[in-house]
Amino acid sequence: MNTKQPRVIIVGAGFGGLFAARALANKPVDVLLIDRNNFHTFTPLLYQVATCALDPSEIAYPVRTIFRKNKNIRSLLGMVTDIDYTKKSVTIQIGAQTVQEAYDYLILASGSVPTYFGQDAFRENSLELRTLSDAVELRNHVLTLFEEAAWEEDEAVQEAMTTIVVVGGGPTGLETAGAIYELYNHVLNREYLHHELETRVILIEMQPFLLAPYPDKLQQAALEQLRSLGVEVQLGSPVKEVTADHVTLADRTMIRTKTLVWAAGVKGSPLAEMLDVPLNRAGQVSILPTTEVPDRPGIYAVGDMTYLERPSGGGYPMMIPVAQQQGELAAENILAEIGGQEKRPFRYHDRGIMATIGRRRAVAWIYNKIPMRGYLAWLAWLALHLVTLLGFRNRLNVFINWMWNYFTYDRSVRIILEQGPQEGKASNL
Repeated sequence: MNTKQPRVIIVGAGFGGLFAARALANKPVDVLLIDRNNFHTFTPLLYQVATCALDPSEIAYPVRTIFRKNKNIRSLLGMVTDIDYTKKSVTIQIGAQTVQEAYDYLILASGSVPTYFGQDAFRENSLELRTLSDAVELRNHVLTLFEEAAWEEDEAVQEAMTTIVVVGGGPTGLETAGAIYELYNHVLNREYLHHELETRVILIEMQPFLLAPYPDKLQQAALEQLRSLGVEVQLGSPVKEVTADHVTLADRTMIRTKTLVWAAGVKGSPLAEMLDVPLNRAGQVSILPTTEVPDRPGIYAVGDMTYLERPSGGGYPMMIPVAQQQGELAAENILAEIGGQEKRPFRYHDRGIMATIGRRRAVAWIYNKIPMRGYLAWLAWLALHLVTLLGFRNRLNVFINWMWNYFTYDRSVRIILEQGPQEGKASNL
């Protein structure tokens, strides 16, 4: 008698893949979780690593540690290079070797990558904030430029070194701009007293408003809080040119800067292209309400790389709760199919949205009904992210760092770590 259990391969240890694996833990399936990193990253706090508030290890948690008590889950450090949906196998690059792994069910949860909306030339002189490595690179970049600016005699060059431009008026853009301004003006300015450095943080958004999904009053509240902090905000004029020392907008405004952080948008992971199915303009694969990929038996996809029509029209947003809930549903539907039960369609439990702007500044739209702004919204944001962070040690360390930063206006992780020469930025799968 064949007692072999069905095999489920999950690609991606982000929020969608992690929640799918959790739902399959200790179930009658063999699970292989594949990711190009050996850790899960709590991406909402990447900007705090980039701005010296947190250490990288405080927002990352080893995948093997998460599932070490689950005998049916194994992890593999590698990168998927091919999906053979006819033979039900995936090809994985593990260091110098290539292996093939068969599956009965496949869950794709590889997320998204930055998009430059057809302006790929911008990438060469832009910094991104999608991975832990990106965050450390941005931190190194900012701190190094300040060290160099302190001894730069050319005022125009010095101005470019101490001016940072953030492109994108979504939560990532606002959080990054606010945190960098606070780093510049509450911490670094006290350490460069002898050099009289002047700093600017400029947020650019091509739309005439910030935070597109939010109601008008909260969009205006976010704008007011950013400007009250000291961040310059330019709306309604997209970026037209990006060079190593300046940015030019569509209205011909030129900003001297050596730091541009691109937070203007994302598209689905390139992994979707391996399925040989039509993708939408955002590089997403359309899925059924059960999270299955049409005409690809046994393949499920969840999170940012997918498009699923909402009952009210339009697709579900590229947000962490969507990925988490879809990941759980994909796992549950696989178990239902194995058990001969009916699969469930996706029902999004929307608890609302929030974005922090800086110390005591935030906006929140709780359950899409209750608007909050300022100090209360900021406390709600802190509490939510502290509770959802993996690992007691990480929660404790983050809480201590937040309290230290709040009362002392200090950022303890101001360390430049050389990551070696970067010949080019690899795409994130």
